[in-house]
Parts: sequence; C-alpha cells; structure tokens
Amino acid sequence: MLRIIVTAALLGASTAGFAQELTAAQRNACTGDYEKYCKSVTPGGGRIIACLSKEIDRLSPACKKVLLAAEKK
Repeated sequence: MLRIIVTAALLGASTAGFAQELTAAQRNACTGDYEKYCKSVTPGGGRIIACLSKEIDRLSPACKKVLLAAEKK
C-alpha cells in the first residue's frame, strides 16, 4: 500500500512540474512524449522544453507541431 501511495505522489509531482513548464496546448500534445523521453528531467528553467527539443525528431507529430510553433513566436 505504501508503494502505491509513494508512486502516485511521485507521478503527481512530475505531472505538476511538467504542467508548469508548458502551455496547455503543449502539455496536451506532449504529455506522452514527456513521459517517454524526458520524465527524468527536473522541471524548471525551461529544462523540459529543452529536453523535448533535443528529441524533436522522435516526438509525436502533435507535440512537434506545438513546439515548432512556439519556437516561431
């Protein structure tokens, strides 16, 4: 039971940190890619966006689209 609680808390914390780094559109489009490629990245200072940008060739089309659009702004 303790293991489940700790796991849930860690997942919630990583999701909360992820939410603070990205816009709602980016978060919706990139959550799967974040979990796959950047889950170990400590949120803050644009580190998650930087991580996703490094993996741009491997990202889902939706995530790639919102990140590239954000770069153009």
